[in-house]
Amino acid sequence: MSTAEQVQPKQETFSVHPVAGRIGAEIRGVQLGENLEPTTLKALREVLLRYKVIFLRGQHQLDDAGQEAFARQLGDPVAHPTVPIKQGTEFVLELHSDHGGRADSWHTDVTFVDAYPQASVLRAVVIPEAGGDTVWANTAAAYEELPAELQRLVDGLWAVHSNDYDYAAHRTQVSEESRKHYNEVFKSVVYETEHPLVRVHPETGERVLVLGHFAKKIVGLSSSDSAQLLNLLQSHITKLENTVRWRWQAGDVVIWDNRATQHYAVNDYGNARRIVRRVTVAGDVPISVDGRRSVTRQPVAQQQSDEAADALKPEKAQQESA
Repeated sequence: MSTAEQVQPKQETFSVHPVAGRIGAEIRGVQLGENLEPTTLKALREVLLRYKVIFLRGQHQLDDAGQEAFARQLGDPVAHPTVPIKQGTEFVLELHSDHGGRADSWHTDVTFVDAYPQASVLRAVVIPEAGGDTVWANTAAAYEELPAELQRLVDGLWAVHSNDYDYAAHRTQVSEESRKHYNEVFKSVVYETEHPLVRVHPETGERVLVLGHFAKKIVGLSSSDSAQLLNLLQSHITKLENTVRWRWQAGDVVIWDNRATQHYAVNDYGNARRIVRRVTVAGDVPISVDGRRSVTRQPVAQQQSDEAADALKPEKAQQESA
């Protein structure tokens, strides 16, 4: 696409403005809602698949119900496996900076389950005057840039993903409240899934790296070798050339292909308040280069205390990032 290409689905015209060289485009001329023209939805999806993440400003017409209704047009919305939804909604996960919702670690959403979400729809409600940006990385471009020898190596490797990971190790700032919430709510049931390090994207056919902070260990390698290889690959994913950074405004909506990206919420706004709300769309089980599917290990059932069980109730739980 050109720097600003006009896309003309039936009865609606919008323009596409790339934000960075390898990932990200701003869409202008679309008001999201529950009754978009099928041709508009098709065109938006094509842009999403190409640019991996799309940004739409000024979507103030959306409330929680409208966000859910729009997400339904992309697929089947799904709730988070362990974190309660926002009260009064079906699928909305609220990430509130006052209550542990600072997702300041590189990740792909919910890779600790097998069919993790194909897409996420994030809406800005309250944004700090300065700071609080989100950065996305293109995991397809990262794989494409690997040396051929390294591509051949990772094509056959698998990793264990879990929501029981070293929470503090991936963050520079960890409050006691966040740590407690992570232990009591986010990992109330422990999931483990084996994913290929490289999956074949079901719509584009691209090979993409499946990593992020839920990836604990590469199957068949020692802990030391695994950690070094994971760090090496992660550094390729998050090279500045593979990233795009978005300066939020209240009312913005960002949609990303969760199968081909990682993201990171920059925690640089101190005690200012930041509230964003997310709806995820059901995905499919990844398929490796050699045609094998991801495998879920049985969730590790944990004995729940009355206090932990209460924490799962929407009226008592605060939201944690995923």
